Amino acid sequence: MTSRASTRTLPSSGGGVIKRTVLPGGLRIVTEAMPGVRSASIGIWVGVGSRDESPSVAGASHFLEHLLFKGTRNRSALEIATAMDAVGGEFNAFTEKEHTCFYATVLDRELGLAVDMISDVVLNATIAAADVDVERTVVLEEIAMRDDDPSDLVHDEFSLAVFGDTPLGRPILGTEDSINTISRTQVNGYYSRRYRPSEMVVSVAGNIDHAEVVRLVRKAFDGRLDSTAQANGLRSDQSRHRAPAKPVHIVPDDTEQANIVLGSTGLSRFDDRRFVLGVLATAIGGGMSSRLFQQIREQRGLAYSTYSFTSSYAGDGMFGLYAGCQPGKADEVVSIMKSVLESVSADGIGADEVQRAKGQLSGGMVLGLEDSGSRMTRIGKAELTYGDVLGLDDLLALVDAVTAAQVNDLAAELTAQPSCLTVVGPFGEHDFDAAV
Repeated sequence: MTSRASTRTLPSSGGGVIKRTVLPGGLRIVTEAMPGVRSASIGIWVGVGSRDESPSVAGASHFLEHLLFKGTRNRSALEIATAMDAVGGEFNAFTEKEHTCFYATVLDRELGLAVDMISDVVLNATIAAADVDVERTVVLEEIAMRDDDPSDLVHDEFSLAVFGDTPLGRPILGTEDSINTISRTQVNGYYSRRYRPSEMVVSVAGNIDHAEVVRLVRKAFDGRLDSTAQANGLRSDQSRHRAPAKPVHIVPDDTEQANIVLGSTGLSRFDDRRFVLGVLATAIGGGMSSRLFQQIREQRGLAYSTYSFTSSYAGDGMFGLYAGCQPGKADEVVSIMKSVLESVSADGIGADEVQRAKGQLSGGMVLGLEDSGSRMTRIGKAELTYGDVLGLDDLLALVDAVTAAQVNDLAAELTAQPSCLTVVGPFGEHDFDAAV
């Protein structure tokens, strides 16, 4: 490949140097050097997820993730597994609503193998008909396992209740019907159309050298870097749901515990207030001193697990509170969740709570970046979703700049929205009709 690549150094991140190179055709490479470790982590991020699927191929992105490990034109599935095991490496993948990531962590001296292996899996999968049939059964088992875990299922059901039968509302795993009917031709066509270098980011962190990473990636992608292709821009889907599709969504399930989510739509990931939302969510239910934890667990002992959460996508998002409790306590827990949100709306979040939440958020951010895998994930996801990577100091400054007034303004906006209650447990369809 004779076309020139563009390279630049980004702001430092906690002592590591972040560099970014764009190869011909739009393949982006971001690295973060961590000289104090002996590991290296690589991820190939593809800007394709369940949000890109039509109903007829729901679950295709995740199904494809499985199939890519079943063999390539150069290696069998066993050879892939054996080669990684032989160097003590970790090799895996995950699928989200808007992207899929294939990643590996190895000793720094084995980076060349990891780059070659992951690139081969992502670029050269054979997707044999026999493998489609085998993995179809595996994915169906995964769906069954999700259905048997109500604490997991309730979040999928909450997405469906908020967004309805839309790409954001449908589960990443797909459904039994969609997985049973997806053909090898459909999956292979999805792979051919979507898995292009222009839609990919390669992120590497650890005891690595940027120039060497670029050389290894160029070699692995040889013949795929079309200098006439254009890099894909950021997702710009600005569709926004103003009210939940189902204000109350009950999933009857003969379980020993009620799993409850109460929430509403949230913020797009492009919203400048996303750091404000992070502080707000932390203050409400992000730690042991949070209002939700204190009210539900510490003072009343109604639940072991209770927390707040946020999910942000291009153009949309969710904000919610979760608790798992005995079915007989569900009404009381829902009432407390509502009262917590009402108190936030009426009285606001105090300055001391905001400061405590900012400290917790900042500490978690720093402590969560102590290994090469977490650094790789941060820079890869940032490059794919925002087209840029902020240094850790810049992120901490954005959190520190959040004010109590901003938190309370956003709290008033979110709590004024129509809410959605989703419950998985031994209940009837109308048991919570009066709850919201």
